[in-house]
Amino acid sequence: MNQYTVQKGDTIAHVTQRLQTDWQTLRNQNPSAIGRSKMNGNWFVREGADLTVGKGSFSDILNEATQKNAPQKSASTARQPDDFIEYTVRPGDTLWGLAVKQFHVNPGDLIRDNSLENPDLLQVGQKLEIRQEGPQPPTEVVASWYGEDYHGRPMANGDPYNMFGNTIAHKELPLGTKVELKNPRTGQTASAVIADRGPYIEGRDIDLSYGLASKLSMVEAGVDSIVMTIL
Repeated sequence: MNQYTVQKGDTIAHVTQRLQTDWQTLRNQNPSAIGRSKMNGNWFVREGADLTVGKGSFSDILNEATQKNAPQKSASTARQPDDFIEYTVRPGDTLWGLAVKQFHVNPGDLIRDNSLENPDLLQVGQKLEIRQEGPQPPTEVVASWYGEDYHGRPMANGDPYNMFGNTIAHKELPLGTKVELKNPRTGQTASAVIADRGPYIEGRDIDLSYGLASKLSMVEAGVDSIVMTIL
C-alpha cells in the first residue's frame, strides 16, 4: 500500500507517478481527495489530502507478476540475443516510469523477465533486461475518435489529453507504443503514440484524438476501418 500527502502545486501526473498507480485507480480509491473545476471541467487533487493506493490496476499487475511464474517457452519461442537489451537503473528510476514512459513495455513483463521480488525497490546500478518486440505486421482496426468533451482531462499515462495531439487510446498495448495509422480509402497516414485506454464500446479497437481523425479524414464518419502498424 502506497501513501502520499498532496503538496501545493502537485499535478495529477506527478501524484500518479509518485504512487506508481494510474488515474482511474487514484480516483476510485480516493474520491474525497479529487475535485473538478467548475470553470473548465478539469480534474485536480486537493492540496493537503492524504492519498492511499492499495490494490489497483497497476498494483494488480505488480502482484500478479510477482506471484505467478513466467510461462515456459518452447524451443521455437526461446529467448534470442536480440530480444532483450540491458539497462542500468539510475537515480529516480521507477518501474512504472521505465516500463511505460521510457521503454514502452508491459510492467508485468519487466517484473517477470527480471524476477523482481519487490518492484517498488529498484536499486541504483541494478541491471535490468528490457524486452524488445520485433516488427509487427500491419493490421486493420476499427477506429473512432474523441475530442472536446475530454480535452484537458488526464489520460491513462497521467498527461492531460490534447484533442489536437497525435495520441490514441488502446485497450492493452503498452502506453508509449508508437504506431503508424493509414486510411486505406484515401492513402493518408499519420504517426501516433498510445497514451490512453479505451475504447469501451464493443466492436471498436482504438480511439483517435480529434487531430488524428482530421488528418485521416474520418471526423465526419465517426467510426471507420484503418490500418495500424506498430513501430
